[in-house]
Amino acid sequence: MPLALAAGILWWMYRGIRWEEFEDALSHKMSWTWMLLSMPFGVAAQVLRAMRWRQVLAPTGERPRLSTCIHAVFLSYASSLVVPRVGEVLRCGVLKKYEGTNFSCLVGTVVTERIIDTLLILVLSFLTFLTQIPVFLTFFHRTGVSLGSMLGTFSLTGWMVTAVCGLFALLCIVLLTRRFHFFSRTKSVLSDLSNGLLSVRDVKQPVLFAFYSIGIWACYFLHFYLTFFCFDFTAGLGPLAALVAFVVGTFAVLVPTPNGAGSWHFAVKTVLVLYGVEQTAGALFVLIVHTLQTLLVVLLGVWSLLALSFRRNPCR
Repeated sequence: MPLALAAGILWWMYRGIRWEEFEDALSHKMSWTWMLLSMPFGVAAQVLRAMRWRQVLAPTGERPRLSTCIHAVFLSYASSLVVPRVGEVLRCGVLKKYEGTNFSCLVGTVVTERIIDTLLILVLSFLTFLTQIPVFLTFFHRTGVSLGSMLGTFSLTGWMVTAVCGLFALLCIVLLTRRFHFFSRTKSVLSDLSNGLLSVRDVKQPVLFAFYSIGIWACYFLHFYLTFFCFDFTAGLGPLAALVAFVVGTFAVLVPTPNGAGSWHFAVKTVLVLYGVEQTAGALFVLIVHTLQTLLVVLLGVWSLLALSFRRNPCR
Protein backbone atom coordinates (compact mmCIF):
# COMPACT_ATOMS: atom_id res chain seq x y z
CA MET A 1 0.00 0.00 0.00
CA PRO A 2 2.77 2.55 0.78
CA LEU A 3 4.43 1.77 -2.55
CA ALA A 4 1.10 2.08 -4.40
CA LEU A 5 0.36 5.41 -2.69
CA ALA A 6 3.80 6.78 -3.60
CA ALA A 7 3.47 5.56 -7.18
CA GLY A 8 0.02 7.15 -7.48
CA ILE A 9 1.18 10.56 -6.26
CA LEU A 10 4.28 10.48 -8.46
CA TRP A 11 2.27 9.48 -11.52
CA TRP A 12 -0.18 12.30 -10.90
CA MET A 13 2.66 14.82 -10.51
CA TYR A 14 4.74 13.74 -13.52
CA ARG A 15 2.09 12.44 -15.92
CA GLY A 16 2.60 15.35 -18.33
CA ILE A 17 6.35 15.86 -18.05
CA ARG A 18 8.75 15.28 -20.94
CA TRP A 19 11.54 13.02 -19.75
CA GLU A 20 13.96 14.60 -22.19
CA GLU A 21 13.95 17.61 -19.85
CA PHE A 22 14.88 15.35 -16.92
CA GLU A 23 17.83 13.84 -18.83
CA ASP A 24 18.93 17.30 -19.99
CA ALA A 25 18.82 18.63 -16.41
CA LEU A 26 20.98 15.75 -15.18
CA SER A 27 23.57 16.02 -17.95
CA HIS A 28 23.79 19.76 -18.60
CA LYS A 29 21.87 21.97 -16.17
CA MET A 30 22.84 20.43 -12.83
CA SER A 31 26.04 21.16 -10.91
CA TRP A 32 27.24 17.77 -9.70
CA THR A 33 29.84 19.47 -7.52
CA TRP A 34 27.21 20.92 -5.19
CA MET A 35 25.28 17.66 -5.17
CA LEU A 36 28.38 15.74 -4.12
CA LEU A 37 29.17 18.37 -1.46
CA SER A 38 25.71 17.87 0.04
CA MET A 39 26.08 14.10 0.44
CA PRO A 40 28.53 14.02 3.39
CA PHE A 41 26.00 15.96 5.48
CA GLY A 42 23.43 13.22 4.85
CA VAL A 43 25.94 10.66 6.15
CA ALA A 44 26.92 12.89 9.08
CA ALA A 45 23.28 13.24 10.21
CA GLN A 46 22.94 9.46 10.51
CA VAL A 47 26.31 9.08 12.23
CA LEU A 48 25.39 11.76 14.79
CA ARG A 49 22.09 9.96 15.38
CA ALA A 50 24.01 6.76 16.13
CA MET A 51 26.35 8.60 18.49
CA ARG A 52 23.43 10.19 20.34
CA TRP A 53 21.67 6.83 20.59
CA ARG A 54 24.76 5.25 22.14
CA GLN A 55 24.95 8.10 24.64
CA VAL A 56 21.29 7.63 25.63
CA LEU A 57 21.89 3.89 26.11
CA ALA A 58 24.79 4.43 28.55
CA PRO A 59 22.61 5.21 31.64
CA THR A 60 20.77 1.90 31.15
CA GLY A 61 24.05 -0.01 31.49
CA GLU A 62 24.23 -0.90 27.80
CA ARG A 63 27.43 -0.01 25.95
CA PRO A 64 27.25 -1.26 22.35
CA ARG A 65 30.05 -0.54 19.93
CA LEU A 66 29.69 2.70 18.02
CA SER A 67 30.28 0.91 14.71
CA THR A 68 27.32 -1.39 15.37
CA CYS A 69 25.11 1.59 16.26
CA ILE A 70 26.09 3.30 13.00
CA HIS A 71 25.36 0.18 10.96
CA ALA A 72 22.01 -0.21 12.73
CA VAL A 73 21.00 3.37 11.89
CA PHE A 74 22.12 3.01 8.26
CA LEU A 75 20.07 -0.19 7.95
CA SER A 76 17.05 1.40 9.62
CA TYR A 77 16.86 4.16 7.03
CA ALA A 78 17.37 1.75 4.14
CA SER A 79 14.75 -0.73 5.36
CA SER A 80 12.19 2.06 5.78
CA LEU A 81 12.37 2.55 2.00
CA VAL A 82 10.65 -0.84 1.67
CA VAL A 83 8.26 -0.71 4.63
CA PRO A 84 7.80 2.75 6.18
CA ARG A 85 8.67 3.03 9.92
CA VAL A 86 9.97 -0.56 10.16
CA GLY A 87 13.50 0.79 10.50
CA GLU A 88 13.02 1.86 14.12
CA VAL A 89 12.30 -1.74 15.11
CA LEU A 90 14.99 -3.15 12.87
CA ARG A 91 17.80 -1.05 14.34
CA CYS A 92 16.85 -2.32 17.80
CA GLY A 93 17.00 -5.86 16.44
CA VAL A 94 20.47 -5.26 15.01
CA LEU A 95 21.86 -4.21 18.40
CA LYS A 96 20.07 -7.13 20.06
CA LYS A 97 21.67 -9.58 17.63
CA TYR A 98 25.19 -8.16 17.40
CA GLU A 99 25.65 -6.66 20.88
CA GLY A 100 23.18 -8.63 23.03
CA THR A 101 21.48 -5.40 24.10
CA ASN A 102 18.09 -5.53 25.85
CA PHE A 103 15.49 -5.14 23.11
CA SER A 104 12.74 -3.52 25.23
CA CYS A 105 15.21 -0.99 26.59
CA LEU A 106 16.34 -0.20 23.05
CA VAL A 107 12.75 0.47 21.96
CA GLY A 108 12.33 2.85 24.90
CA THR A 109 15.40 4.87 23.91
CA VAL A 110 14.23 5.05 20.29
CA VAL A 111 10.86 6.40 21.41
CA THR A 112 12.63 8.98 23.58
CA GLU A 113 14.80 10.03 20.64
CA ARG A 114 11.75 10.49 18.45
CA ILE A 115 10.02 12.61 21.09
CA ILE A 116 13.08 14.87 21.31
CA ASP A 117 13.32 15.12 17.52
CA THR A 118 9.62 16.01 17.34
CA LEU A 119 10.05 18.80 19.89
CA LEU A 120 13.05 20.18 18.00
CA ILE A 121 11.27 20.19 14.65
CA LEU A 122 8.20 21.81 16.22
CA VAL A 123 10.36 24.62 17.62
CA LEU A 124 12.11 25.01 14.27
CA SER A 125 8.76 25.02 12.48
CA PHE A 126 7.34 27.66 14.81
CA LEU A 127 10.33 29.97 14.33
CA THR A 128 10.25 29.45 10.57
CA PHE A 129 6.51 30.12 10.49
CA LEU A 130 6.96 33.42 12.34
CA THR A 131 9.49 34.64 9.79
CA GLN A 132 7.55 33.45 6.73
CA ILE A 133 3.88 33.73 7.73
CA PRO A 134 2.60 34.93 4.30
CA VAL A 135 4.30 32.02 2.51
CA PHE A 136 2.86 29.44 4.91
CA LEU A 137 -0.64 30.90 4.68
CA THR A 138 -0.47 30.78 0.89
CA PHE A 139 0.84 27.19 1.06
CA PHE A 140 -2.05 26.11 3.33
CA HIS A 141 -4.53 27.80 1.01
CA ARG A 142 -3.17 26.18 -2.16
CA THR A 143 -2.87 22.70 -0.66
CA GLY A 144 -6.25 22.81 1.09
CA VAL A 145 -4.75 22.32 4.56
CA SER A 146 -6.92 23.75 7.32
CA LEU A 147 -6.38 22.63 10.89
CA GLY A 148 -9.65 24.23 11.98
CA SER A 149 -11.73 22.32 9.45
CA MET A 150 -10.05 19.01 10.34
CA LEU A 151 -10.62 19.45 14.07
CA GLY A 152 -14.14 20.77 13.44
CA THR A 153 -15.23 17.41 12.06
CA PHE A 154 -14.75 15.89 15.53
CA SER A 155 -17.42 16.98 18.01
CA LEU A 156 -16.98 17.58 21.74
CA THR A 157 -18.93 14.38 22.43
CA GLY A 158 -16.53 12.50 20.17
CA TRP A 159 -13.50 13.79 22.10
CA MET A 160 -15.12 12.86 25.44
CA VAL A 161 -16.05 9.35 24.32
CA THR A 162 -12.53 8.80 22.96
CA ALA A 163 -10.96 9.95 26.24
CA VAL A 164 -13.25 7.73 28.34
CA CYS A 165 -12.58 4.69 26.16
CA GLY A 166 -8.85 5.29 26.34
CA LEU A 167 -8.87 5.55 30.14
CA PHE A 168 -11.04 2.43 30.42
CA ALA A 169 -8.67 0.45 28.18
CA LEU A 170 -5.68 1.62 30.25
CA LEU A 171 -7.45 0.62 33.49
CA CYS A 172 -8.20 -2.85 32.08
CA ILE A 173 -4.56 -3.36 31.14
CA VAL A 174 -3.38 -2.33 34.61
CA LEU A 175 -5.88 -4.66 36.36
CA LEU A 176 -5.01 -7.61 34.11
CA THR A 177 -1.26 -7.22 34.59
CA ARG A 178 -1.75 -7.26 38.38
CA ARG A 179 -4.23 -10.14 38.38
CA PHE A 180 -2.64 -12.80 36.23
CA HIS A 181 0.77 -14.41 36.60
CA PHE A 182 0.84 -14.76 32.81
CA PHE A 183 1.68 -11.08 32.56
CA SER A 184 4.71 -11.22 34.83
CA ARG A 185 7.00 -11.17 31.80
CA THR A 186 4.99 -8.29 30.36
CA LYS A 187 5.65 -6.27 33.50
CA SER A 188 9.36 -6.95 33.09
CA VAL A 189 9.21 -5.83 29.47
CA LEU A 190 7.33 -2.67 30.46
CA SER A 191 9.94 -1.99 33.14
CA ASP A 192 12.76 -2.30 30.58
CA LEU A 193 10.80 -0.09 28.20
CA SER A 194 10.33 2.60 30.84
CA ASN A 195 14.04 2.48 31.70
CA GLY A 196 14.81 3.18 28.07
CA LEU A 197 12.25 5.97 27.89
CA LEU A 198 13.64 7.71 30.97
CA SER A 199 17.33 7.11 30.21
CA VAL A 200 17.73 10.62 28.83
CA ARG A 201 17.35 12.01 32.37
CA ASP A 202 20.65 10.42 33.40
CA VAL A 203 22.76 11.36 30.39
CA LYS A 204 26.15 12.38 31.79
CA GLN A 205 26.99 15.04 29.21
CA PRO A 206 23.80 17.00 28.44
CA VAL A 207 25.72 19.63 26.45
CA LEU A 208 27.09 16.90 24.17
CA PHE A 209 23.59 15.44 23.88
CA ALA A 210 22.24 18.85 22.83
CA PHE A 211 25.09 19.18 20.32
CA TYR A 212 24.21 15.81 18.79
CA SER A 213 20.50 16.68 18.63
CA ILE A 214 21.00 20.09 17.01
CA GLY A 215 23.77 18.75 14.79
CA ILE A 216 21.50 16.04 13.39
CA TRP A 217 18.97 18.55 12.11
CA ALA A 218 21.62 21.04 11.02
CA CYS A 219 23.18 18.33 8.85
CA TYR A 220 19.78 17.35 7.46
CA PHE A 221 19.17 20.97 6.51
CA LEU A 222 22.58 21.40 4.86
CA HIS A 223 22.09 18.08 3.06
CA PHE A 224 18.99 19.66 1.51
CA TYR A 225 20.01 23.31 1.21
CA LEU A 226 23.25 22.71 -0.69
CA THR A 227 21.25 21.05 -3.46
CA PHE A 228 19.69 24.47 -4.18
CA PHE A 229 23.02 25.53 -5.68
CA CYS A 230 22.87 22.67 -8.18
CA PHE A 231 20.39 24.60 -10.35
CA ASP A 232 20.21 28.19 -11.55
CA PHE A 233 16.49 28.50 -10.74
CA THR A 234 16.97 27.64 -7.03
CA ALA A 235 20.49 29.00 -6.36
CA GLY A 236 19.24 32.52 -5.61
CA LEU A 237 16.31 31.61 -3.34
CA GLY A 238 18.32 31.89 -0.12
CA PRO A 239 18.39 29.95 3.15
CA LEU A 240 14.95 31.10 4.37
CA ALA A 241 13.23 29.67 1.32
CA ALA A 242 15.19 26.44 1.80
CA LEU A 243 14.21 26.38 5.48
CA VAL A 244 10.51 26.69 4.62
CA ALA A 245 10.80 23.89 2.06
CA PHE A 246 12.78 21.80 4.56
CA VAL A 247 10.17 22.20 7.32
CA VAL A 248 7.26 21.49 4.98
CA GLY A 249 9.09 18.48 3.57
CA THR A 250 9.80 17.15 7.07
CA PHE A 251 6.09 17.04 7.82
CA ALA A 252 5.32 15.62 4.37
CA VAL A 253 7.42 12.50 5.06
CA LEU A 254 4.96 11.60 7.84
CA VAL A 255 2.75 10.27 5.05
CA PRO A 256 3.45 6.49 5.05
CA THR A 257 5.30 6.21 1.76
CA PRO A 258 8.93 5.06 1.29
CA ASN A 259 11.11 8.00 2.36
CA GLY A 260 8.13 10.31 1.84
CA ALA A 261 8.08 9.60 -1.90
CA GLY A 262 5.27 11.49 -3.58
CA SER A 263 4.14 13.53 -0.61
CA TRP A 264 7.60 15.10 -0.19
CA HIS A 265 7.80 15.82 -3.91
CA PHE A 266 4.42 17.55 -3.93
CA ALA A 267 4.99 19.60 -0.75
CA VAL A 268 8.49 20.85 -1.61
CA LYS A 269 7.59 21.59 -5.22
CA THR A 270 4.62 23.65 -4.04
CA VAL A 271 6.89 25.72 -1.78
CA LEU A 272 9.37 26.30 -4.61
CA VAL A 273 6.55 27.50 -6.86
CA LEU A 274 5.48 29.96 -4.16
CA TYR A 275 9.00 31.42 -4.30
CA GLY A 276 8.79 31.91 -8.05
CA VAL A 277 10.21 28.66 -9.44
CA GLU A 278 8.47 27.46 -12.60
CA GLN A 279 6.26 24.35 -12.19
CA THR A 280 8.27 22.01 -14.42
CA ALA A 281 11.60 23.18 -12.98
CA GLY A 282 10.33 22.63 -9.43
CA ALA A 283 9.08 19.16 -10.31
CA LEU A 284 12.44 18.24 -11.84
CA PHE A 285 14.31 19.61 -8.81
CA VAL A 286 12.42 17.51 -6.26
CA LEU A 287 12.61 14.38 -8.42
CA ILE A 288 16.38 14.64 -8.92
CA VAL A 289 17.19 15.58 -5.31
CA HIS A 290 14.94 12.96 -3.74
CA THR A 291 16.17 10.21 -6.09
CA LEU A 292 19.87 10.88 -5.45
CA GLN A 293 19.42 11.27 -1.68
CA THR A 294 17.41 8.05 -1.57
CA LEU A 295 20.20 6.34 -3.53
CA LEU A 296 22.64 7.45 -0.82
CA VAL A 297 20.42 5.83 1.84
CA VAL A 298 20.36 2.59 -0.18
CA LEU A 299 24.15 2.54 -0.59
CA LEU A 300 24.72 3.10 3.13
CA GLY A 301 22.26 0.33 3.96
CA VAL A 302 23.93 -2.12 1.57
CA TRP A 303 27.36 -1.25 2.96
CA SER A 304 26.20 -1.86 6.54
CA LEU A 305 24.51 -5.12 5.58
CA LEU A 306 27.74 -6.38 4.02
CA ALA A 307 29.85 -5.16 6.94
CA LEU A 308 27.68 -6.93 9.51
CA SER A 309 27.51 -10.12 7.46
CA PHE A 310 31.29 -10.56 7.89
CA ARG A 311 31.05 -10.63 11.69
CA ARG A 312 31.47 -14.25 12.66
CA ASN A 313 30.23 -14.00 16.24
CA PRO A 314 27.38 -11.45 16.38
CA CYS A 315 27.47 -10.76 20.12
CA ARG A 316 31.23 -10.31 20.35
